[in-house]
Amino acid sequence: MKKNVGNADRIIRLILAVVFGVLYFAGTISGTVGLVLVVLGTIFALTSLVGFCPIYAIVGLNTCPTKKA
Repeated sequence: MKKNVGNADRIIRLILAVVFGVLYFAGTISGTVGLVLVVLGTIFALTSLVGFCPIYAIVGLNTCPTKKA
């Protein structure tokens, strides 16, 4: 897997994952919406830690900076 998630994108994903988790576990959001946010937060956290997003690969997006030789 070639990394396709840049640093800014990774930070934003981690922040969103933490916010979704806090909203759910604090009881602010519950039910189906809460579970969907927990799942999205988990996906965001995993893709951020790995540095690869399968949806970006399908669409052809890459937020990693290109290295110049």
